[in-house]
Amino acid sequence: MWEDTTLAQLHTILQIVMGWGDYHLHEFAIGRRLYSVPDPDDDMYERKVIDERRVSIGEVVPRVGTQFVYLYDFGDSWEHDLLLEAILLSETGTPYPTCIGGERRTPPEDVGGTHGYEEYLTVLADPEHEEHEKMLHWRGPFDPETFSPAQVNQGLQKKFRARKLTKAANPA
Repeated sequence: MWEDTTLAQLHTILQIVMGWGDYHLHEFAIGRRLYSVPDPDDDMYERKVIDERRVSIGEVVPRVGTQFVYLYDFGDSWEHDLLLEAILLSETGTPYPTCIGGERRTPPEDVGGTHGYEEYLTVLADPEHEEHEKMLHWRGPFDPETFSPAQVNQGLQKKFRARKLTKAANPA
C-alpha cells in the first residue's frame, strides 16, 4: 500500500518518472527534516539526514495536502515541489506503482539545470546553431511536449515487477 512505500522507493519512482538514471545525490525535505541515504562524511559538515530507507511515506506525508521537496543532483539543483493531492482507491489487477497522467517530457539528465535546459531547447530548435548537431548526437531527437504514461508504467513495472494488489492484500 502507498503508505508503506519508503522514501527510498519514492526516489526510485521519481527517477523512473523523470527518465533519469540515479547518477546523483538527492534528498527529501519534509518539514524541518532532511531524508536521504546517510553519508559518513556528512558528519564533518554537520548535515544530519534521516535514513530514507527506514522511513515510510505514511510516516512523514500522512494526509492529503502535505507538501514537501525532492532535490536531485545538487549541481544541477532539480528541486521538485511535491504535494499529496489525493489518495486513490486501489483497483484489483492494477500494477502498482502506476502513473495515471502527466504533461511534457522531463529534461535530460546532466543538461545543466534550468538554465542549461533552456539553452538545450534553444539549440535543438535552431538547426543552424553551431551546437545543434552535437546536441542531437548527445541525446537524439527530443520533443519537450511529449509525455507517455505508458512508457513510465513500463519502467515502473519492470523495476517493481508489476506488483498487483488483490482484495486480500488491500481490502477496500
